Amino acid sequence: MSDTHLLLHDPLGLIEAELPLDRVPYEALVTAVLAWKDPDLEPRDYEQIALQLTGHARAVASDVRRHAAALPKSDGRSALAELILREADGRLSAPLKRTARCAQNRARLVRSLYTRLDRLTEPAPAAT
Repeated sequence: MSDTHLLLHDPLGLIEAELPLDRVPYEALVTAVLAWKDPDLEPRDYEQIALQLTGHARAVASDVRRHAAALPKSDGRSALAELILREADGRLSAPLKRTARCAQNRARLVRSLYTRLDRLTEPAPAAT
């Protein structure tokens, strides 16, 4: 193993934009975490789950941000995306706790970000 590190400068997020999210396993994790009734895990396990969900929430938020920026200013979906993103930024800036509640809150955030992403990627509603 080498002590050499390679830093990648990608301020426009072009590399990330070309990598699709691995959605299926995270949706399964979200479903499992939200189904908990009275889990009895170790605090470090809750923390690891919350960390996984936090990282994925950041990736989904990045996709939401990129899709919203590509929409015309007159498209109301971008304004709704901005609201979700502000809420996500606030929730992601909160420190992680080693609890089931924290993991479930991160799971809810991932779910809401995917809902917004789906709405941004579907065709715009026809004007009447």
